[in-house]
Amino acid sequence: MFKGLFPPIPTPFVGEEFSPAHLTGNIGRWNELPIEGYVVLGSNGEAPLLDEHERAAVVRTAFEAIPSERTMIVGAGRESTRATMRSVKEAFSLGADAVLVGVPSYFKPAMTDEVLREHYLRVADASPGPLLLYSVPYFTGIPIGPTLFAELIGHDRIVGIKDSSGDPESLRGMIEAARARGRDISVLIGSARALAAGLEMGAAGSVLALAVVAPRACAEIAALIASGKTEPARRRNEELLPLAEAVTRRHGIGGLKAALDLLHFYGGDPRPPLPPAGPAARAEIAELLKRLGLLT
Repeated sequence: MFKGLFPPIPTPFVGEEFSPAHLTGNIGRWNELPIEGYVVLGSNGEAPLLDEHERAAVVRTAFEAIPSERTMIVGAGRESTRATMRSVKEAFSLGADAVLVGVPSYFKPAMTDEVLREHYLRVADASPGPLLLYSVPYFTGIPIGPTLFAELIGHDRIVGIKDSSGDPESLRGMIEAARARGRDISVLIGSARALAAGLEMGAAGSVLALAVVAPRACAEIAALIASGKTEPARRRNEELLPLAEAVTRRHGIGGLKAALDLLHFYGGDPRPPLPPAGPAARAEIAELLKRLGLLT
C-alpha cells in the first residue's frame, strides 16, 4: 500500500535544459525530510513539456538519488493507450515502484467512463507493476469519479488513485470504494485544501505541491489526525492554504520554483511557454513563507 507523503517534485532546468546535478542536489535535501517517497514526472515535473529521452533521463537521475527505502512513483500517462503502455513499461525498467497514469484529455468529448475503463484496463494488463490512477480535472476537465474508480480497482495492478479534484464527496466515495474492495488500495489526496479532511476520512496519504516546500507542516497535519487531534489539524491546514494556493493555481509552477529558490533549493524557471514568477509573485511567496516560519 502506498501510504504517507509523496511530494510531486519539479524538474530543474538551466537555460531550458534539464539539470541532473540540480535534481540530485534537491533530492538529497528532501531525503532528510519526513516524506515516504516522491512523484517524479507529475504535473509539477512539467512532464508534458519534456521529450521522451529527457523523461527517461529525469527518472534515471531520480532513481540514483532516492534511497531504496523511499518510494519512487513515476508519471507515465500519454494521450494514446499504446503510448501509455510503452511509457509504463519504460518507467518500471528505469526503477519505478509504481506509475501514475492520468486521463487522456486532448479528445475530451470522447473520453466517456466506458472509454476510460477500456484504456486503463488495457494499460493495467500490460503493466509490469502497480498503477495509480490520476484524476486532475483542473487540467483535463475530466474527473475520475467514485463509480469508475470502484470498477477499475477490480484489476489487481490498479492499486489506487491520486485525486486532485478537491471534491470532498468524490474523495469520500473513493475511500469507501477502496474499503469495500477488500485489499490494500491507496487513495492519495492531491489537493491541499482537502488534506486534513481527507486524512480524517481515511485517505492513505497525499501527493501535494505544498509538500515540495512545506513537507514538515504536511507531515504535522497527518500526525495530528493520526493522534485524533482533528481540530488542531484543521486549523493548521487552514494556515497553509494561502501558500498552497500561491504555489499552485495562483502562480503555477513558476511560483513553486520561486518558493524553492527562496528556501535555498534550486528552483529556476519553468520551461517555456510556462512563465516564471515575477517580482511581485516572488515577494508575495516570500512573505507567506515568513509567516509560516519557513523563511527567516
